[in-house]
Amino acid sequence: MWHSFFSMHRIASRSGLLGRRCYSYAMKGGTSIAGVGDIIAVASGKGGVGKSTTAVNIAVALAKEFKLQVGLLDADIYGPSIPTMMNLHAKPEVNEDMKMIPVENHGVRCMSIGFLVDNDAPIVWRGPMVMSALEKMTRGVAWGDLDILVVDMPPGTGDAQLSMSQRLRLSGALIVSTPQDIALIDARRGANMFRKVQVPILGLVENMSCFKCPKCGEKSYIFGEGGAQRTAEEMDMKLLGDVPLEISIRTGSDEGSPIVISSPNSASAQAYVNVAEKVTQRLNELAEERRMGPEILL
Repeated sequence: MWHSFFSMHRIASRSGLLGRRCYSYAMKGGTSIAGVGDIIAVASGKGGVGKSTTAVNIAVALAKEFKLQVGLLDADIYGPSIPTMMNLHAKPEVNEDMKMIPVENHGVRCMSIGFLVDNDAPIVWRGPMVMSALEKMTRGVAWGDLDILVVDMPPGTGDAQLSMSQRLRLSGALIVSTPQDIALIDARRGANMFRKVQVPILGLVENMSCFKCPKCGEKSYIFGEGGAQRTAEEMDMKLLGDVPLEISIRTGSDEGSPIVISSPNSASAQAYVNVAEKVTQRLNELAEERRMGPEILL
């Protein structure tokens, strides 16, 4: 099976018109995955803003708090972190249809390239190989019936992000940033990329919004204050939540116990749960808009 997978990049590399086709194809909408309801992309313009942490905690919150059937796809090929954050290290089994069976924890079915390579092995792949891997991890997986598939996107606005927007019928994209101006600049680029390929923006999440001293309670705005709110207003996006900086987020991620599990009553956990709820509300709103169809003015 994996011999055929690693040879798939040869097929992708022959598609010389891929770059010229990409925008028109994406605007027509990608294809759905059998049994999967909504597919949402959790994205960021740059790395290090807490995108994967957000994807993990939202996925777990949707499963635990809202009793949904949830999948989590780690599309960050070069830096897969879902295995560590979800405390999953077993290689996926293959069913009779030669599809990989997702590995599950915390009520979430997960798939990551990190399950398939050694922990310290560098993933030095060119674009066609990356896109082949993403194709295998989306359509070569027996996801089963899912209400929502959360896709932890790689940071930036390159081939992989565009490929996922092309090939999957994304219900919406959730943009993650810190309040820092340099992160928000790249968050704008990420949002504009999704808009260009006609993927709705679910909203913006401000990570590391502030640090609250555990002793005196004073708040410190380490990365700036109010930047995400201003950006959301300027770009006609909704700010779905701001998540404070807490040590338990880091320790929980390292131990494979997301903060919504390890410290459910913490401010950060509650913020993630609130964001998850708003995501479901936005998905329902978008579904209703699609059902009603476009407004025609005469």
